[in-house]
Amino acid sequence: MPLAVAQISSVVASPVLPGPQFGHKVRLSRRGMRQKPPVDDTGNIRIFDAAPVQLEIKGIFVKYEQAASFLNGIGLVPQRDMSDYVPISAHSTKDTPVIIIDSDSPDNITTSSVDPWNITLSAEDILPPSDHAPSVPLLPGPERGTVMPMKDYMWGALDVLYYGSMKVGSPSQYFTVDIDTGSADTWIPLSTDCPQCQPNTRQFFDPSASKTFNDTGSDVTISYGTGTVSGDICTDTFLVGQDLSVPDQCFVAVTDESDDFESGPNDGLMGLAFGTIAQTKKPTVFENMLDHRRVSAPLFSVHLERNKADGSEVCFGCYDISKTMGSITWIPVESKTYWCLTLDAITVNTDMTVLTDTIAAIDTGTTLIYVPNGLAAKFYAMISGARPAAEYGPEFFTYPCNSNIDIAFTFGTVHFKLNLFDFNLGRTSANSPDCVGGILALGNDFPSNLAIIGDEFLKSWYTTFDYSNGARVGFSPSINNKPR
Repeated sequence: MPLAVAQISSVVASPVLPGPQFGHKVRLSRRGMRQKPPVDDTGNIRIFDAAPVQLEIKGIFVKYEQAASFLNGIGLVPQRDMSDYVPISAHSTKDTPVIIIDSDSPDNITTSSVDPWNITLSAEDILPPSDHAPSVPLLPGPERGTVMPMKDYMWGALDVLYYGSMKVGSPSQYFTVDIDTGSADTWIPLSTDCPQCQPNTRQFFDPSASKTFNDTGSDVTISYGTGTVSGDICTDTFLVGQDLSVPDQCFVAVTDESDDFESGPNDGLMGLAFGTIAQTKKPTVFENMLDHRRVSAPLFSVHLERNKADGSEVCFGCYDISKTMGSITWIPVESKTYWCLTLDAITVNTDMTVLTDTIAAIDTGTTLIYVPNGLAAKFYAMISGARPAAEYGPEFFTYPCNSNIDIAFTFGTVHFKLNLFDFNLGRTSANSPDCVGGILALGNDFPSNLAIIGDEFLKSWYTTFDYSNGARVGFSPSINNKPR
């Protein structure tokens, strides 16, 4: 059954969005081994492999160890106070400077600097309506932005990580980076000072070869869902996609990393959460794009493939309508830390709903879905035959593989269905009637009101992260939902 949005009430308008010709595409890849989908077309189900999931669980607690403080406004980097951001006109070129409109005098147009924290006008406010639907505003497509293609790295049939390529320095040095909306720092390994960073399979940054490199003299340690890194805080010019240059970008030149990172295909990581939680206390790569007026609109969009090495992408400053099957639904951001939304309910079939008081972080750098202990127990109680699976750990539950269920997450009165191919992590053993569910409990040491919505959900929903309108996240049905 194709996934669909069940609209309970009209939350926000769903504009027609322009294609990649208005943005910058960047392809992504995901960590893992190339195999069949979790559930293949014949109904055969793989055997559950706990190893990658247990590794992620270990890292999740480290990655989000400061979440409670951040969500309460403690330890945040102050938001900058500059001018409002206005997207480039649809009739201008990529190189046309973005204009800034003085809110006190709309006719007074300047070219002052941009503040990602105070964006009040969106692309829809300035771009002209489409020819075929004059009353419907447009978002800029890939031709108006920069697209970063990504690769899907898989562990068995589990999509574990998506990574894309970028260049750093003058002249440029090539690197691949994990795209992570659950953190806000960017890092790459340093050439001579990180001997354990798989020297035979990874690219290393050589600062002596770049004439635009600057070492700030400070260092930092950063924790992620799959390990930790330490290194020097530096700046240099980044090149994203074919032609998107980002000057004076802060990043960490890594001199030490944990073993967890050494097995991945990516060289480093690009954090795309809000810069308020950056350990370097500097703007993210995308916020720097906004600051230097490098994109058509203050948003980026992510498409994640399912069990397919190529085809994933990040569209910086754009929305790729070719990756979607329907209109966009906007949900307001509740906290400019992680990309946090209010999770109103989790539904099993049409008449079984768990009401929640939970904030959900939309995290491309996390594979599965994690919810507070109590919510996990209530959710699985709605599935006949489900039970805790202590043999794997306190976070796990099993359910009957032949369950006929629809699972949906409710954001802003709209139901967004979860694809059961992604929810089913595999049978507990060969011919077992029980399968492991892809919604896991977080444990008592985790914030009791925080959920993490990872790629398990995002593979079904083309996702747009927008700094305008007070910050919001847009979900559009992904082309992954086409019937097989």
